Amino acid sequence: MGNLNLITIIIIAANVIISYKGFEDYAFFEKYKFNVGAIKRGEQFRIFSSGFLHVNPQHLLFNMITLYFFAWLVIARVGETKFIIIYLISLIAGSLLSLVFNKDNYHYSAVGASGAVMGVIYSAIMFDPWMEINFIIPGWVFGIGYLLYSIYGMKKQIGNIGHDAHFGGAVGGYITTLIIAPWLLKTDLTMVLVLAIPIVVLFIMQKLGKI
Repeated sequence: MGNLNLITIIIIAANVIISYKGFEDYAFFEKYKFNVGAIKRGEQFRIFSSGFLHVNPQHLLFNMITLYFFAWLVIARVGETKFIIIYLISLIAGSLLSLVFNKDNYHYSAVGASGAVMGVIYSAIMFDPWMEINFIIPGWVFGIGYLLYSIYGMKKQIGNIGHDAHFGGAVGGYITTLIIAPWLLKTDLTMVLVLAIPIVVLFIMQKLGKI
C-alpha cells in the first residue's frame, strides 16, 4: 500500500499544476508538449517539460495514482534524493526512446508522466520482485509482461499510447536503480538478469530491423 511522502506530494502537485495549465491554455500545451519536429528545431526542453503535461484529467489521475502506489517503496529503499534522480532520468529516457523511434515522424507528439512512472514501477519491482500487483500478479511477472506488450505495441502501433516512452522509462529506471543500488547485483542477480530480458529483446529486434 502506498503512502504520501513529501517528495511524492511535490511531484504530484507539479504534475497537477502544470497539467491543468495545459488543459486551460492551448498555446501553453502546444509550446511544452513533446514534438519531434520542434525538438529537432532546437527545442530540447520539450523532452523534459512534456513529462508534466497530460491529455486530460483522467490521464493525469491514472499516472498520479500509479505513482502513489509505487513511489513509497523506492523512497524507502534509497531515500528522497535518489528517488528524484530515478524519476527524472526515467522521464528523460522515455522521451529519448520516443525520439529515437519516431525521429523521422516530425508530426509525432506526446505528453504524460508515464515514462517516469514506469521507471519508478520497474525500480520498485527490482527492490521487491515478489510484490503483488492487482493482489495476484508477482511484480517481476507484471514488469516483464508489460514491457513485452510495449514492444508489441511499438511494433504494431497499438492505440494512442506512448509504448516507446513507457519502455524507455523502464530502461531508465532499471539502469539508474542499478547504479544507485549496485548491491542488487549481489543480493538478487538472477532477478536483475530476468528483468533485463525485455530490454535485450528490444535491442535484438531493433538490430535485426524487426521494429
